[in-house]
Amino acid sequence: MNIPKDPYMLLSFINTKLRDDFDSLENFCESYNVNIKEIEEKLQNVGYKYIKEENQFKA
Repeated sequence: MNIPKDPYMLLSFINTKLRDDFDSLENFCESYNVNIKEIEEKLQNVGYKYIKEENQFKA
């Protein structure tokens, strides 16, 4: 399955998956075979940062 390329669609997709299906960003990235640094950079560019304790990206 492909993940969204648009950063805001990606944000919504990842936060939903983290809430419903994954206990960490690392597990999500491993499952979807995507680079964690690329995801973090893409979302950081639109003002969002991964909060490990909350397992979600927040502004």
